[in-house]
Amino acid sequence: MKFRKKPVCIEAIQYLGHNHNLVRLFVGNDVPLHQLGDNVLGIQTLEGVMSAQVGDWIIRGIKGEYYPCKPDIFEATYDLVAEEK
Repeated sequence: MKFRKKPVCIEAIQYLGHNHNLVRLFVGNDVPLHQLGDNVLGIQTLEGVMSAQVGDWIIRGIKGEYYPCKPDIFEATYDLVAEEK
């Protein structure tokens, strides 16, 4: 059998190493963030703390969960959606 992934709109922000405040605004105060090293951000996910490197995207999933995604996977998986007015 074959299956096709359902189209889902997500929200995401790219971690640039210097935009910790914008990432904090994106995930809110209830999601723990940890500085794991130079330009490495730890983010609490459903599976535990995962690291986001500079360039990685932080995605808000359909149930409000957060997780990092490598740029090449993000670009292969997601297209930009025009904002509705």
